[in-house]
Amino acid sequence: MPKIVDPEARRLEIAEAVFRVIQRDGLPQASLRSVADEAGLAIGSVRHYFKGHDELIVFAMRSLSDRLVARLLGHLPDLLDPATPRSRRQELTETLLGELLPLTEQTRAETDVWLAFTAAAKNRPDLAEEAARTYDGVRSLVRRVLEGAHGAGGLLDGLDLAVETERLAALLDGLALSAGRTTPELMRTVLRRHLETLRAT
Repeated sequence: MPKIVDPEARRLEIAEAVFRVIQRDGLPQASLRSVADEAGLAIGSVRHYFKGHDELIVFAMRSLSDRLVARLLGHLPDLLDPATPRSRRQELTETLLGELLPLTEQTRAETDVWLAFTAAAKNRPDLAEEAARTYDGVRSLVRRVLEGAHGAGGLLDGLDLAVETERLAALLDGLALSAGRTTPELMRTVLRRHLETLRAT
């Protein structure tokens, strides 16, 4: 009997090959041929799952975004639970926001690939749409984190949460761009110090 292949699983497998090619060689080198070779597939197999190169790259960018957002959302239930102690909530906040920083080998690789996608998005409306979707989603999540902390009495009175959302998001963006020049330990310290300026005493 022929082997039954899960189409979505195969598409994600091909997207992983896109990530590896981009990290190693750059986005311009992520052709259908190079991605097929990286995935150990015939180019015809890649074409079976994607109509063309543009669809492949958009799918890969979306799958990377979805993977990140899923990890972030996984931290929310405990973080937003009113029964969670304040010290634990602070720890969870740093862990969740740390997912947006290149602190581990995996997140450094993801950051490299994401920055390649967003650089290309300046001249590609299809990628720009995905970048905007992720940008809005991450800021919405950061806002939820701050609102949860505020509702639990963990933030200073009088803070403008819209402004603080942008400040925190800008800090995270800047730290992500400093990968390779700033150590993970220093990134964690900068994030922690910023959060400390927002907390109620």
